[in-house]
Amino acid sequence: MPSYLIQASYTIEALQALMKKPQDRTAVVGKAVENLGGSLTGLWLSFGDQDIVALVELPNNVSAAALALAIAAGGALKSTKTTPLLTVAQGISAMKKAASSGYTPVTTA
Repeated sequence: MPSYLIQASYTIEALQALMKKPQDRTAVVGKAVENLGGSLTGLWLSFGDQDIVALVELPNNVSAAALALAIAAGGALKSTKTTPLLTVAQGISAMKKAASSGYTPVTTA
């Protein structure tokens, strides 16, 4: 099943609400992922530009888009990013395909 990295940042209002009443959102996110046919591998809080990082497995890109839309529509995030992940074997396969694509870069000559 394809894996996806989800990165998100809370709005100021959501952070204020979490500071007043801290809560673990793992079960909520996990249930939403399960309802879309997937599984939550992990959910972490993080420093820097992103407040949350999650790793999920979902059946396909449509399910990943549905999760991203549902999360964004909730209004508690100021930004969210979903990145499809490839296994190393899939990456090597993509490299081999790229080498045989016949693509030629733009040249200045």
